[in-house]
Amino acid sequence: MMRGLLALTALFVAVLSKETFEGHQVLRIVAKDDVQLSLIKDLEDMISLELDFWRGVTDVASPVDVRVPFHSLQSVKIYLETQDIDYSIMVKDLQVLLDREQEEMASVARFGEARNTDSFDFSTYHTLGEIYSFQDMLVSENPILVSKVVIGQSYEGRPLNVLKFSTGGTNRPAIWIDTGIHSREWVTQASGTWFAKKIVIEYGLDPALTAILDNMDIFLEIVTNPDGFYYTHNTDCMWRKTRKPNPGSNCVGVDPNRNREVGFGGV
Repeated sequence: MMRGLLALTALFVAVLSKETFEGHQVLRIVAKDDVQLSLIKDLEDMISLELDFWRGVTDVASPVDVRVPFHSLQSVKIYLETQDIDYSIMVKDLQVLLDREQEEMASVARFGEARNTDSFDFSTYHTLGEIYSFQDMLVSENPILVSKVVIGQSYEGRPLNVLKFSTGGTNRPAIWIDTGIHSREWVTQASGTWFAKKIVIEYGLDPALTAILDNMDIFLEIVTNPDGFYYTHNTDCMWRKTRKPNPGSNCVGVDPNRNREVGFGGV
C-alpha cells in the first residue's frame, strides 16, 4: 500500500516538472510529386518552426509525419495549403494522449512493483528502474539460461545491462539485439522486455528458438540509451538522444543511431 502511494507521489511530482505539449498536433503530409516533396523537405530547414519529424521525407509514395508545436501550426498549415500539399491531422492535441498514458502508468503503480516476471505487466510502459528490476528477476528465475552482463556505464553513470541467453559452451556464434536506442520510443524497450520473457518461456517448446539457443547465444540490451530514457520519463517525453553535453556547443546529446562518420545525420 505504502509503496504504491510513494510511486504515485513520485509520478505526480514528475508530471509537474515535465515539459508539456498542449496544443501540439501531429500532421500526416502527402506529396503528389517530387516538386511537393522538395517543398516539404524545405520545412526541415525552417528551424524557427521547431518541427519534429517522426517520419522523415523519403519519396512520394511515403507520407511524412511531423509534430508541429502550437505556435507554428498556423504557419505550417498556411504553407501547405498555399502549395496545395495534402495533409491530415493524426493527433489533434498531443498532450491529451500523453496525459492518458501517464494515467495508465499511475494505475499500474498503485499495485506496486511486480514480484516476479509472471506478474510483470507487459501491456503498459515501465520506468528505467522497473525494467532493471525485471532484468534481475528474470536472471534470478532462470539462472541456468539467463545471465546479466554489465558492459559499461552511461555518461550519467547508469549501468548498461545486457541479458545473455545461453545453453552453455564457449566461443559460440551469437545474435545481438538492442532496443531503446531512441529514448522516446518506449515501445522498443517494452518490446525488449517481452522478447526476454518470450525467450525463457518458449525455449524447449518452440522448435526454431530451441534450435537457435542450442547452437548460439542471444545477447539482448533492452535499454541502450538509459540516460535519455530516464529523461523522457522525468523531464521531456519527446527527447530522442543521449544526454552527454557536446563541448563547444549548447546542443546536448547525440542520436546514437545516426552518430556515424559515414553519412552522419542520414538514415
